[in-house]
Order: sequence, then C-alpha cells, then structure tokens
Amino acid sequence: MDRTSVSSWQHSVLSRRTAVQAGALGMLGLGTNHLQRLRAADTQQLATGAGTAKTCIYIFLSGGLSQHESFDLKPQAPDGVRGEFTPISTATPGIQICEHLPELAKRSNDWGVVRSLTHPTNSHTTGHFFMLTGRSTTPPGYKGDRQPRATDWPSIMSVAGDAVTVPKNNLPPAIVLPERLVHWSGGVIPGAYGGQMGSRRDPFFIEASPYGDPFWRGAYPQYTFPNVTKKPPEQADNRIYQAPNLQLSAGLTRDRFRGRLGLLETLDSQRRRMEEAARVQSYDRERQNAISMLANPRIRDAFDVTNAAPRIQERYGANSFGWSMLMAYRLAAAGVPLIQVNLGNNETWDTHGNSFFRFKDRLFPPTDRALSALLDDLKSSGLFESTMIVMAGEFGRTPKLEHNAESFPAPGRGHWGAVQSVFFAGGGIRGGTVVGASDEIGGYPAADPKTPENMAATLYHALGIPHTAAWKDDVDRPHHIYHADPIYELLG
Repeated sequence: MDRTSVSSWQHSVLSRRTAVQAGALGMLGLGTNHLQRLRAADTQQLATGAGTAKTCIYIFLSGGLSQHESFDLKPQAPDGVRGEFTPISTATPGIQICEHLPELAKRSNDWGVVRSLTHPTNSHTTGHFFMLTGRSTTPPGYKGDRQPRATDWPSIMSVAGDAVTVPKNNLPPAIVLPERLVHWSGGVIPGAYGGQMGSRRDPFFIEASPYGDPFWRGAYPQYTFPNVTKKPPEQADNRIYQAPNLQLSAGLTRDRFRGRLGLLETLDSQRRRMEEAARVQSYDRERQNAISMLANPRIRDAFDVTNAAPRIQERYGANSFGWSMLMAYRLAAAGVPLIQVNLGNNETWDTHGNSFFRFKDRLFPPTDRALSALLDDLKSSGLFESTMIVMAGEFGRTPKLEHNAESFPAPGRGHWGAVQSVFFAGGGIRGGTVVGASDEIGGYPAADPKTPENMAATLYHALGIPHTAAWKDDVDRPHHIYHADPIYELLG
C-alpha cells in the first residue's frame, strides 16, 4: 500500500463514490487502514501519568514562524537584524510580543512560550520531520526526499494516539486537518505518519482544503498571497473549503438508518468486491464503527464549519485558518484526543521576502483571531484545563534579514533551525510563562535550550502517558515513547 496517499488503499473495481456511500472505505475520504484504528469501546486505559489533559491540539505552521516577528522581538538589535514591528506589552507584566498579535497579547495569562527550542537542520523537509515526530535525529533509511517511509520515526500524533485512552465513541484517537502537507513539487512531507509503528497507526487525515495551485498561500479566501511576489500565478486562488461528506446513500431513509438494517444492507452489498481486496476480515469489525461515525451528530456538526452561525464565523474568521481552528475545537469537544491543525500548506510561513507585509496583512490577522477564539471557547466550555495547545513550525528564521530582489520587493528571513519560539496553552500549562531565551540577535539559545524531544515529552506528559511507556512494532519489539524530559518549567 502506498502510505503517502490519504485514501491510497482503493481497489480498482471499487469506485470512490461507492466507497464513501458505503462508509466502509471512504469515511471522511480515508482508507480502510484508518478505520482499523477505531477500536472497541471497552479497551482498557494505560496506566496514568502525571498529566490531566484529555486532548492536545498541535497547530503546525508549515514554513517556519519567524521568532523575531512574533514572540521574541529584538528591538535593540542592530540594523539588518531588527525587524519593522514594535513589541507591545501583554496582560502579563514583563512579557512582550508583536504588535500585530493584539488578541493573544490580551490573553497572555492563558499561555506560555518557549523561546529557546533548537534542532540541527535548516531543511524544510527534515525540519518538518523533526517537529512532527518529536525527534531531532533521522532514522536509518531516511533520505529527506519528500517520501514517507515505513522506516521513519512515527509521528507525535501516531505515538500519542496509540498510547492514550481510546475514546468511548468510536472516534479515531488522532486526526490531522484540513489537509496533508504536500510540497509544491508534489512530494509528500514525511513525519506525519505511522512510520515504524505501521500505517494502521497513521492518524486520520481530513482533507477539507483542496490542494489547488501550490503557488498561492495563506488563509483563503481573503488572506491569500502569491509565493513569489514578482511572479504571481496567472490564475486566481479559487480554492473552496469543504467539509467531508457524511451523507448516507441515496434512498437510505432516516427510519431505515435508525434501524441500521438499511445501512448494513448497503455495506453488505460491497462485501464481494471487498473480498477481492483481501480486507474482509477487518471489514466486519469496521462496519459498525462506520455506522457509529455516521450516526454521531456532534461529528457532523464538527465538520460543518463553513455553515456555522455568523457570530461564530465572525469570531474565528470566515477563512481556512478560522474554519480549521473551529473544526479543531468541535472535535476536541466531541472527544478526539489528538488533533493536528496545519495552518497553511506549501510552507505558507516560509517568509523569504516581503515578510513584514505578509505577517501584518495576511498571516497574523487570521491566526491571532482564530487562536484567540479557540482559547476563549475552550475556557467558556470548561475544556481549557483538559486541552493542551502547542503551536510551532519546522524551524525559526535567520537573525539577519535577506533580500532576493528578483523575487520580492521587500526583505525577509531564511531558514534557521538553531532557535525558534514555541507557543503552549491549556492542559496544565502555567500561563504567563516564558521559558528559555535566545541571544541578543535571536540567533541561538542563550538560556535553557529545549529540543523537539522536550516538546513531545511535554505533550505526552500532559496526556498522562507514563514516562516508562513504550509502543510495540509489528514483531512485538518495544520502543521508548519519551526521549527527553518534559518542559517542567511550563507545567503548573
């Protein structure tokens, strides 16, 4: 099976439409290997660790967030390093962040930031791999060629999703939305999959955001921008954000569905063709899970974000970033333990040029609004203390500004794995906390360096995964989950 394709397992005689209608293969546009992760509701919980969080939302900023323009401004740095933005005070005395993140500044008592996370690569692909797996080394067989492999380290979502208590609602333990991370060249970014754990432990991938022209970036429809400013795409960005189709087969009435007989008959009609694909053994176990997902009104509501009430859309923003954050909130409220939100494909946050305009007018407004709305809704619903939020990119940006005049009218910054700022909130995080520091030009950690292993361990710890826990591969060999200590300074 080609594990790089979200709906990759599909026999040639079984149409995609039929699979979606049946619910056996195409639930949420996904393959049978993903439905295998919907375990029986009576599965026993692992021994509990110290954390109390039930959910983690990992917001991933593909391209690499600039620390200088977000959470670690250097107003005293020399020309050529200092950016255009002014730091503003937050609700927490002594903490300042970018002037273009005003809503987050108001809520600083709810979040903390690590200003000293470091790893050893400036490569987009390997940086993604490090930050999505929580490992700052590469495994044997790693090529860095935008091709996920069975020899890769498993993703944080796969490891944590396998270790947490299985939801008692037949929902998957880990979901990635609204799209897979695909490079503009067509290669699939590794690090988000099951890897050595096996493809059956891949997270669910909800593809609500069509791939579109890879040279358009940002929170469409109103916050898009071309990758290369001086060479914009010829066609407009016409992507339309759309929820997965959870409709039943034509002719399957509500009364028949309530009795489940009609859907079972629909599913059974596919059994012969399923046999040709050698999946019947798991099919019987999976069809009840498919029915449960179709029957769950909270899940249908969670996906229907573009039709949310106007007041909700106003709070989150009626754009791909806002809809994705709203979907994450609703999935958390529905009981999904692990949710990864990819805010922007094609390395949207890769600000080599024209970066100050992009941050001020395109990237920060939808992010500041949507993330603040997420924090507010988690608090008002009583889910904040049981939901940890982590926000990071694959690396930070160079301390020195650069200017590629051929492609951009204004400067930006290059790739920089040596230091980045990582945002944490909820789930036991001590609000109003800054951990570590970068040097005077924001180039290297100056105090208390942390690694992707520390970040992942913080997430695992918050979810109550024991520090001695291990996952087992297909030949029953144990593998450590923790590869460093949690960032205890963040934890309340």
